[in-house]
Amino acid sequence: MAQNIRSAEGVLRSVPEPGQVVLPKEGETNILITSALPYCNNVPHLGNIIGSTLSADVFSRRNRRTLYICGTDEYGTATETQALKEGITPRELCDKYHVLHKETYNWFDIGFDYFGRTSTPLHSEISQEIYTNLQKHGLLQRQEKEQTYCEDDQKFLADRFVEGTCPHCGSDDARGDQCDTCGRTLDAIELINPRCLLDKKHKVIHRVSAHMYIRLDEVQARTEEWIKKSWKKGGWSPNSVINADGELVDARLKGGLRPSPVTRDLKWGVPVPVSADDPDQEMSGKVLYVWFEACIGYPSITANLTSDWKQWWFNPKNVNLYQFMGKDNVYFHTIYFPSVQIGDGRDWTTLHHLSTTEYLNYEGGKFSKSHNRGVFGPAAKETGIPASVWRYYLLSTRPETADAMFSWADCVSANNNVLLNNFGNFVNRALKFISSQYNGVIPEGPDVPGPLSPNDELDADFVTDVNNLLKEYIDAMDAVKLRLGLQTVMLLSARGNLYLQASGLNKALIAENPARCAQVVTRAANLIYVLSALIYPFMPATAASILAQLNAPARAVPDVLAVDILAGHRIGEPAHLFKKIEEKMADLWRDKFAGNKPVEAAPAPDADATHVVPAMSKRKAAAAAKAAKKEVDDAPKSAEVLAWEQKIAEQGAVVRDLKSRTPKTSELEEEITAAVLELKKLKTELAALPK
Repeated sequence: MAQNIRSAEGVLRSVPEPGQVVLPKEGETNILITSALPYCNNVPHLGNIIGSTLSADVFSRRNRRTLYICGTDEYGTATETQALKEGITPRELCDKYHVLHKETYNWFDIGFDYFGRTSTPLHSEISQEIYTNLQKHGLLQRQEKEQTYCEDDQKFLADRFVEGTCPHCGSDDARGDQCDTCGRTLDAIELINPRCLLDKKHKVIHRVSAHMYIRLDEVQARTEEWIKKSWKKGGWSPNSVINADGELVDARLKGGLRPSPVTRDLKWGVPVPVSADDPDQEMSGKVLYVWFEACIGYPSITANLTSDWKQWWFNPKNVNLYQFMGKDNVYFHTIYFPSVQIGDGRDWTTLHHLSTTEYLNYEGGKFSKSHNRGVFGPAAKETGIPASVWRYYLLSTRPETADAMFSWADCVSANNNVLLNNFGNFVNRALKFISSQYNGVIPEGPDVPGPLSPNDELDADFVTDVNNLLKEYIDAMDAVKLRLGLQTVMLLSARGNLYLQASGLNKALIAENPARCAQVVTRAANLIYVLSALIYPFMPATAASILAQLNAPARAVPDVLAVDILAGHRIGEPAHLFKKIEEKMADLWRDKFAGNKPVEAAPAPDADATHVVPAMSKRKAAAAAKAAKKEVDDAPKSAEVLAWEQKIAEQGAVVRDLKSRTPKTSELEEEITAAVLELKKLKTELAALPK
């Protein structure tokens, strides 16, 4: 590694040794990070990935003491049902999908500190201990309930092992938990003419079974008090159980929590602990309900990583817990599991910040594994699009305040217009110039090591803009506004492009003003070094490529732009960070991942039309229009145009965010109007710029 890098404290990024288990340290910021445990009966789609694992990965890659834990959620009815369909045991099914999940996340460069699973002895031990503690504190209640029972198999049937006629819409293929035809949630005993999934000829009856329930009603007051305190301190996402005014909005809380089941009549699960002095032994042979023990997977997976796991999970004074998930998991992480922790009685590390997303939909519809619609797991690799580009596009469309839509056209545009023409263009242009004009060595310039001292108006504006954007980036990341953080990175690279353009960086500048040229390339190289740190959480492979081209070690995010790469430093070999994707590929991928959808009928001719254009003419006209558009789009854009386009994208995001907010107050409507006017103004100004 080259020597001419300023190595003052705070410049270089601290990197744990391979295999090192990070433990919290008193007096430092210790952050425990989890993403919702993916269920182990399928592979994740792009919406699952951006909703939890990828978002958590970004936040975990900051220069803080962090531990990022995840793993597969493996017990429960869904696993048994899928195993039955595939003709294998639940253990074999979990082994299979655990590997598929790991392979998928590895390809997406998602770097867990540990990716475990819930079907381990430690998970059972910790779950059973919590169950026993709840029982000691009088928070478990025995209830008898009628359930479906297969007389031929002589066992109770969990909801997903029963099919029948929906009592609401009459559909004959309703499941015991839900009817897919009308969307109603069901109880298995409501089904008409119930059938056993194991054998439809088996006779299904109703029989009473005893189960244990956790008395959520008994701890509700303490849970609500905790929610209000944690929400305010940790700044939870707006789509949680509490609104911006601090009012509880979850219907279950408002209606009063009720006892919730914690045991099930299944074989595949954590055995219910039964004490020897229990005369009835009613719970013997039953397992803990998957919704009870699933969130216990976070501490149990940590325990499988290190025997010192309690330093993270029973250390609320020194550890902040950040949890990432889709909005459908909010109840279990903000009400159910915190109630379990409160009822357990020990000094748990509880949720500090909740980061949730809305849904990412697919090309005007939904992802559907049953219809093979959308991109699932390893299929992303089949496109040939690099993982870094996938990460950028998913994070740039992260559905933080409203549902978002995956679009192949937008994905291609993000690569070509933002990554290639903006970010990649700045890095490649500056480093190629240093390589070709200075033999790859940073030249001597008028600046000395330390903070950059602008000596003219152009550079004063540049440094001020960069430092302001750095502050915005840091604030956004601290607030877990990941999409805004990524947008700010692209604004910084656009500002770098504009600086090179305004400075007139070319061979003539070397001859006319060598000192000025040296100053410009030094500042550009140091901004690129900063960008390597800013982009690292979002695109780690891209950051590594930049560092290799700079021939520099990994650095931390600075507060201000400074000269950290010094004169005399030899850079590496410049190379393009991104490659152009042909627009036609969007159509090919759209067809490839369309799934088993019905063929749409062609539109009927317009009866009022007075002139019919021949089909061939229409195709030629469309082709001509597309060719004309391509010619304009492919023309090189100035740095000023790129910067303006980025501003428009930012303002567009502001408008969308405002429009998604509720309730629509008069103040909000005024804010929306002002934001829309600003967006129109930016578009008008862009149209007036020379292309």
